Amino acid sequence: MEMATIYTRDDLVEARSQWRRQGRKVVFTNGCYDILHPGHIRLLESARSLGDLLILALNTDSSVQRLKGPLRPMVGQAERAELAAAIEAVDAVTFFDEDTPRELIAAVLPDILVKGADWSHFIAGREEVEAAGGVVTPLPLEPGYSTTGIVEEILSRT
Repeated sequence: MEMATIYTRDDLVEARSQWRRQGRKVVFTNGCYDILHPGHIRLLESARSLGDLLILALNTDSSVQRLKGPLRPMVGQAERAELAAAIEAVDAVTFFDEDTPRELIAAVLPDILVKGADWSHFIAGREEVEAAGGVVTPLPLEPGYSTTGIVEEILSRT
């Protein structure tokens, strides 16, 4: 098994151009992934099954803090990237510091944009992907798994 590559934004955009020339179908998803759980793995496996390559864009630590509060992330971005890169379904890992990955998605223009169904009301990058002929696919979440729920459970035990 080969670990995924961790890309800078510029390097990812360049790699995406190469994958497009090769006719490879690129799937993109994103999230904080600060406590990895089976729900994450199953979503990533489902996303990867839709194409030839899966890009996972992770929120930077500062982006996670803005979205989730000062106690998050529980695991720093370098470690989150290392864990994500070790997941068999993931081919490429990158970061975004904005509150949403819209700019990154517009630069990469994946063939398929995937997000958990809990975000189906707002999927950042939807307009850009669909305008370029791509598909946006909300995937069902695995019941019983929630990073926020795990954090709350840990904190309640202390």
